[in-house]
Amino acid sequence: MGHWLVIDLEATTDDGGWPVTEMEIIEIGASLVTREGREVDHFQRFVRPKRRPQLTPFCRELTHISQADVDGAETFAVVWGQFERWLGDHQAQLQAWVSWGDYDRKQLLQEWHLHHQRSLLEQLPHINLKQRFAKARHLQRPAGLNSALQLAGLQFSGQQHRALEDARNTARLLPSSLPASGA
Repeated sequence: MGHWLVIDLEATTDDGGWPVTEMEIIEIGASLVTREGREVDHFQRFVRPKRRPQLTPFCRELTHISQADVDGAETFAVVWGQFERWLGDHQAQLQAWVSWGDYDRKQLLQEWHLHHQRSLLEQLPHINLKQRFAKARHLQRPAGLNSALQLAGLQFSGQQHRALEDARNTARLLPSSLPASGA
């Protein structure tokens, strides 16, 4: 039986949002779960942004990530190397990687390109659980994570807009969003 890797990223932003091309990852959270959504292992690290190293007040308030958290962190290249080593230990069991929406996939593709890096994730299918959940629930348009949890009869657990907590809450929606066959 395989595992799913649920990833959530936090990134630099400001009120009104920035295009993905202007954003940089400041936190990586990943929860490795069974098909039933039970966590097997997890990964969480802060990342020091390079282009705009000073977090905006909006970003700090939204994510509850302090300037000191990112100032004391390694760069994306170093943190991604740590992530890949962690992921390598689980590679044999991985079915797919999952995110809530398509932002995380696009942001990772951009960062890999900017830093000339490859990833084990490139060999796995990506599941946009936001779309899967909307389809499974026959929603007219995809719901946000908090709304989706409420539709599933669940409450958000932990601090919203923190990478690992968002990944863990996304994982809670896997059982009701995946077809019975698996991926």
